[in-house]
Amino acid sequence: MRCRSNGRRSFLAQLPALAALASTLPASAARAAEPAAAGTLIRKAIPSSGELIPVVGLGTARSYEDASGEAELAPLRATLKTFGETGGTVIDTAPSYGRAESLVGSLVEGLGIRASLFLSTKIGTTGRDAGLAQLENSFRQLRTNRIDLVSVHNLQDTTNQLALLREFKQAGRIRYVGMTTSFDRQYEAFESFMKRETLDFVQVDYALDNRDAAQRLIPLAKERGMAVMINLPFGRSRLFNAVKGKALPDWSAEFDCKSWAQFFLKYLVSHEAVTCVVPGMAKPEYVVDNLAAATGRLPDAAMRRRMEAYIDGI
Repeated sequence: MRCRSNGRRSFLAQLPALAALASTLPASAARAAEPAAAGTLIRKAIPSSGELIPVVGLGTARSYEDASGEAELAPLRATLKTFGETGGTVIDTAPSYGRAESLVGSLVEGLGIRASLFLSTKIGTTGRDAGLAQLENSFRQLRTNRIDLVSVHNLQDTTNQLALLREFKQAGRIRYVGMTTSFDRQYEAFESFMKRETLDFVQVDYALDNRDAAQRLIPLAKERGMAVMINLPFGRSRLFNAVKGKALPDWSAEFDCKSWAQFFLKYLVSHEAVTCVVPGMAKPEYVVDNLAAATGRLPDAAMRRRMEAYIDGI
């Protein structure tokens, strides 16, 4: 469960203020991103196509896995509504996240926002027949004829499933192909696949207190022209636990940071090779808070080092 900073309770009321925030990017990130005009979110380009997507998306693990009944569905519906109204587009899910695909599909359909979204899901099974069945089920669950991104999940039967995904991409049913991991024990094998496969996206775990992926995988993605999506951006709540009860450092105002969530997210999206982060969000106020990290100034290289030293010293 995410810890909440003291300022979180007021963020829903600040939704209109997002439109008034101007944004600029440090020179280190400018090549891969589009600075946002007033009222829009900072976006970065997918290297294989040049398509721009907002640097903060929405993840659906855990909170969307087993929700049922109107009392549980109502806040998720409100979350997705606020996400779309605030300019969010990227929603990441997976068949392994319980009912998440189905809930996303039904809620998105009910809100009528599919056309504005970038839907990302995964394939995580063994064998072509099983992969085909799982993939077709994702289309049904998400209630769409085309999925924007499908990634092989955690290296499961990677060679066979990548071949299947490429067939679907060639047929126009999916737009981008990727591969994911959230375990450092998979990094060596993941790196090997990255070196020999042509991929549109990779998804890796990366957080201010978990920077191993930035040593080899993320630089390799930049070298190979792959977009980078980040999972576990809050380190499985470790970061919120570490700063619980602490005030933001005064110098965080230098990059327009107003909450701990923004502190953690702005660190990630300021990395020049990171395309998008997908924090879990199950309340509208989390959307407002997190998407504000895609506005205003971002930390430069010197500030990123200062942020690392601060967290390492806690």
